[in-house]
Amino acid sequence: MENFKESMLNLVSETSTNLPADVRRAIKAAAARELHGTQSDLALQTVAINVDMATDGCAPICQDTGMPTFEIKTPVGVNQIAMKKQIVLAIEEATKQGKLRPNTVDSLTGKNSGNNIGEGAPVVHFEQWEKDDIEVRLLLKGGGCENKNIQYSLPMELPNLGRVDRNIDGVRKCIMHAVWQAQGQGCSIGSLGVAIGGDRTTGYSYAKQQLFRELDDINPNPELAKLEAYVMENANKLGIGMMGFGGLATLIGCKIGSFHRLPACFFVSVAYNCWAYRRLGVIIDPATGNIKRWLYKGDTPSMKMAEAEKLPLTGREIRLTMPLSEEQVRALKVGDVLLLNGMMHMGRDVLHHHLMTHDSPVSLDGGAIYHCGPVALKKDGKWFMNAAGPTTSIREEPYQGEIIKKFKVRAIIGKGGMGAKTLAAMKEVGAVYLSAIGGAAQYYTKCIEEVEGVDLLEFGIPEAMWHVRVKDFLSIVTMDSHGSSLHADVEKASAAELAKYAQPATL
Repeated sequence: MENFKESMLNLVSETSTNLPADVRRAIKAAAARELHGTQSDLALQTVAINVDMATDGCAPICQDTGMPTFEIKTPVGVNQIAMKKQIVLAIEEATKQGKLRPNTVDSLTGKNSGNNIGEGAPVVHFEQWEKDDIEVRLLLKGGGCENKNIQYSLPMELPNLGRVDRNIDGVRKCIMHAVWQAQGQGCSIGSLGVAIGGDRTTGYSYAKQQLFRELDDINPNPELAKLEAYVMENANKLGIGMMGFGGLATLIGCKIGSFHRLPACFFVSVAYNCWAYRRLGVIIDPATGNIKRWLYKGDTPSMKMAEAEKLPLTGREIRLTMPLSEEQVRALKVGDVLLLNGMMHMGRDVLHHHLMTHDSPVSLDGGAIYHCGPVALKKDGKWFMNAAGPTTSIREEPYQGEIIKKFKVRAIIGKGGMGAKTLAAMKEVGAVYLSAIGGAAQYYTKCIEEVEGVDLLEFGIPEAMWHVRVKDFLSIVTMDSHGSSLHADVEKASAAELAKYAQPATL
């Protein structure tokens, strides 16, 4: 199969940069349900523009290009060892081209391999079948939504829902709770893959396999089909909304499978996927390695997602130039929409841990820290950003408050919100948390005028401290310096809605 590597490179590139047709339809339907002029509506408009930009520019939809997971079916006699070697080469090349971010990190040393290759990476699962062709399906699922996966061991007690028994009603409660606990941290509007039964390992694996189903298919098991429909109707009543801003659209898919189990164990495993649902597949000619046809794409070109090429402004946006003063920050309140200009500093997990015990390479007084692990490339000796959306902020909760106080940081930018410790530091110092739109990596890349420098590159490209100059960088104040938090409010309100589902339901 001399062309298999190129076919895999093509599959990886297309999956990273182009959403499948069923996902596009689901996002457009969700956007149509949302109330015009709300924060969720603004976020969905940004998503639509970003998806078009990624497709047109053949660039990653989201900077977190995830852990490449291949599910492959082959005829008897195909050399799977050779196939895996070619897949590894394709992953290396896709990383070099900037279609994938160098994500793979050694768990013991913390060192980034730089090419997405390492023990257990990429994930490649083979299965033999009786057909003559090869089927390769690929899922790129990012770390933010991977962190919101959850597994339940029944019977148990769940917050807001009470006792959960070993029956279909107990499964219903688990799924509703899984949607609620994700909030905006998994980049809702999201989708769920659910596995009932199995053991702990096979349950999670089978849950992720459900994400390879099309969003608008119908489960062949009538009982599971009813449960899927129930979740889709009622999860959107929780009021979590896009990015956890509150709203009418929270979920775009729920797919459920069932395995046999041991009598002592009853697991419900949930794989949460974000709106940047990057999943494609191909049918391969085993003689040549060429792609015979694509899966999920449909027969027509990808539909345009956005009604306009640029986000329409209302005139109520607040333009600010960094560094920011305490007076400017204290004047902001939850709900304000900002357009930021000037210098911004990118940094996430490793940088925050580092800053707890080290000085910053640059002054952060009055500055803004953007929780972002970009796809950064170098051309003619100069760095540029190929994808630069926000990462989930809650991971920095153990550090953020201390860093705000230590360096007099005035703005933290990310997605999903932060907790009480950070909120208290913001109130004390005079700082705000600004929500950027998760997954909108191309939209925010276009806001970056120049990469002015980088420090701590030894941490790896996603974890280095990047210094970028931005223009009209869109963000929404969701935690202010007066102790208000949209994220806490939405979590509390959605918990009250979730409690309405504590009683047994008829599917």
